[in-house]
Amino acid sequence: MQILLLSLLFSVAAFAQTSDKPDLTLTGKLDGKDNQTYRLVPFDVPAGVDRITVDFAYTGRDEKTTIDLGLLGPGGFKNNAFRGWSGGNKSRFTVSATDATPSYLPGPIAPGRWNLLLGIPNIREKAHADYTAKVYFSRNGKIPDLLDEPLRAEAGWYRGDLHMHGAHSDGACTPQSGKGKKVPCPLFLTAQTAAERGLDFIALSDHNTVSQANAVRELQPYFDRLLLLPGRELTTFTGHANLLGNWVPLDFRVGSADVPDWNTLLRNAEKFGGFVSINHPIRLSGEICMGCGWTAKPEVDLRLVQAIEVVNTNDADTAISGIPFWQAQLDKGYRLTAIGGSDDHNAKQWHESQGVVGIGTPTTVVHAKNLSQRGVLDALRAGHVYVDVFGSKDRHLELTAKGQGFDAEMGDEVKIAKDGKADFLLKVTNVADGSVEIIVDGKVAPMIDQPKIAGTSQVFAFAWASDGGRHTLRANVRNADGKLVLIGNPIYVNRTGTAAKP
Repeated sequence: MQILLLSLLFSVAAFAQTSDKPDLTLTGKLDGKDNQTYRLVPFDVPAGVDRITVDFAYTGRDEKTTIDLGLLGPGGFKNNAFRGWSGGNKSRFTVSATDATPSYLPGPIAPGRWNLLLGIPNIREKAHADYTAKVYFSRNGKIPDLLDEPLRAEAGWYRGDLHMHGAHSDGACTPQSGKGKKVPCPLFLTAQTAAERGLDFIALSDHNTVSQANAVRELQPYFDRLLLLPGRELTTFTGHANLLGNWVPLDFRVGSADVPDWNTLLRNAEKFGGFVSINHPIRLSGEICMGCGWTAKPEVDLRLVQAIEVVNTNDADTAISGIPFWQAQLDKGYRLTAIGGSDDHNAKQWHESQGVVGIGTPTTVVHAKNLSQRGVLDALRAGHVYVDVFGSKDRHLELTAKGQGFDAEMGDEVKIAKDGKADFLLKVTNVADGSVEIIVDGKVAPMIDQPKIAGTSQVFAFAWASDGGRHTLRANVRNADGKLVLIGNPIYVNRTGTAAKP
């Protein structure tokens, strides 16, 4: 049994979310004497790690050398700590408490001595091979960049749905036979429907659980044009809110000794860098829909919230729309991104001719640097977003502003001194015969003389003079029937120093 030569290089810097450097690099050499043997490659996992990611490579493939790969936790097989075996079919894997690459088992990441398990089914008698295993340790739900590689690298407008449910909560659909009672709806059907709708991303927001994480880990490689965002709907007796961006289990029991109020829950979520949106805030709460309306007491510090779901399903022009609630918070000085969510529960297709809603209705459209988890969440936080109320696939809205020292888009803040001016451009696509509204501080303002949309694509220009005060300017678009079809986020004027979160 040949002793492997190992080299362990330890990173002295703490793991950061944007880091692409491994915490450990394990290297070794093999030769013909290692043919058809197994080897352990030890490494130590410190306390506080909640995810291990391994990127493995080796030389000698041109000589038919093969190295298979597996993982053992502390104590190995004797301690029932076998975490998986991918053989030669994967060169990269990740394991955490909630999810793992297929071939591996999710479970707690115990500190102590772990081992890569190498199997060498073939290495020729006179051959030599080198291997390298880069090991990444994640904390607080963060992951290394190599697990968030963009599905599309280019910047652009990406369309998605941020609210839906499947088998891991109360999502139900008709079984394959088409007969009998509805059954828990498999996550694959949700993703497939979203892909067929042409969406670029969705968030799987089952109630309070993160058990869907492992299914997402399995499905994401197949859905290589549809980004599956981590999420869950924090569902309480006094309101619902989506938490996007991580799979860290979180105590949601608002009103309990451990989570006395929503502020405690939101501060706990903030520790993991999550993105929080208050869902369907204007709903009746009670036996029909327990906790569906936002009735949080004491008053919530909205600096801990990033967004408001202004459209849920098809409620944009109804008394239960979230738009007035959102506008009221903007008026108080908060910067909260308006988003939409279908709240789909059965992965059904959307049929415009039948007036049926489903996944992608409404659609949240983000201007992101790329199609990745970080790219989408950064765009949502920045407010570079509009809501396509009916999920049309091709309607578009862009509001920009230029002036001395700034070139801004929706969600940005600009500084305009008293008597200073800004030139605004509003671009609208595929709402022929509709009309535009410019909304200043929550009220429709007569900024455009001819708000009618004459063609397939139209640009409206207007100038705005500042009084030096704080303002928000945003745009809505209505169709020929007067129905709201596009909702833009504001450009903020002189808002720094207010209650707004930076």
